[in-house]
Amino acid sequence: MIDQLNALRAEVDAAELATPEAIEAFRVAWLGRKGQMKDLLAQFKDVPGPEKREVGQALNALKTRIEERVAAASAAGPSVELPAWGDATRPAGGIPVGTHHPLAVVRREIVGIFERLGFAVSEGPEIEDDWHVFSGLNFPPEHPARDMQDTFFVGRDPDWLLRTHTSSVQVREMEAHEPPMRLIMPGRVFRNEAISARAHCMFHQIEGLYIDEGVSFADLKQTLLQFAQAFFGPDTRIRLRPSYFPFTEPSAEVDVYWGLKTEVDKRITKGTGWLEILGCGMVDPAVLEASGIDSTKYSGFAFGMGIERITMLRYQIGDLRAFFENDLRFLEQFAGEA
Repeated sequence: MIDQLNALRAEVDAAELATPEAIEAFRVAWLGRKGQMKDLLAQFKDVPGPEKREVGQALNALKTRIEERVAAASAAGPSVELPAWGDATRPAGGIPVGTHHPLAVVRREIVGIFERLGFAVSEGPEIEDDWHVFSGLNFPPEHPARDMQDTFFVGRDPDWLLRTHTSSVQVREMEAHEPPMRLIMPGRVFRNEAISARAHCMFHQIEGLYIDEGVSFADLKQTLLQFAQAFFGPDTRIRLRPSYFPFTEPSAEVDVYWGLKTEVDKRITKGTGWLEILGCGMVDPAVLEASGIDSTKYSGFAFGMGIERITMLRYQIGDLRAFFENDLRFLEQFAGEA
């Protein structure tokens, strides 16, 4: 039987397996339920005892060789010569080119401007505790922002929530590091609001913080002017209007002069030509002290803006929901952005 197995081994080695059909026929003929290996195993029962060891090893070697040939031929695939004009089975048209999301484009540009002004980038967790989101920022217990209608709480514990602003990162940085610090903090934030063309339950912010000895409101105004002129154009004008935030005092809203050249300009600026872009102010001494910073030695300013709002201004987008719908017709308009 050894001679028979050697002859079969030579037959296996010589088989042509150039097509999927040939590979499958070879496999069935040798390893199928009615294949030659099944017949050889049946014959093995009649082999005399002294020869069983040698014949059994030869049978296993033959089966292993058959399996190796099937595997190697299947991995190699069919050897098909393609026509000179290419692959006829390939879909027509070019390969679609990916695009950068407009929010990512604007975020990268804003961060780049502040990095050139000496700000480092810092990020923090999206699930936060009450201290970092509210209490450490001088929000009193009765502040409306603590109400369920504005905040997503995590589970039944009112101490854990989805952050409503990236100011929570400011508290973490002030607790962890000694001044001076100059930071920019981008990230997603969440608020329990009805989704509409002008509002969403999830959006993106970029906040800034600068703390050092002798920091003044003039430093804040000059920093924001430098940003506005770098982003909107060198002739951009800004104005600051008094406002209120629990964590800054004094506080202000910042507007840029958008102009009144077109009907769109008049509509989005409500006929004034001015458009609000961010909020800012000097860090309240109580916020500094709550994070362990000596407010008699250090002062600082903070500011924050919504990336969606800035992006809507940049590209004249009228519906905020377009940023989250993943509509290719919308996203393909930004194929040239980097």
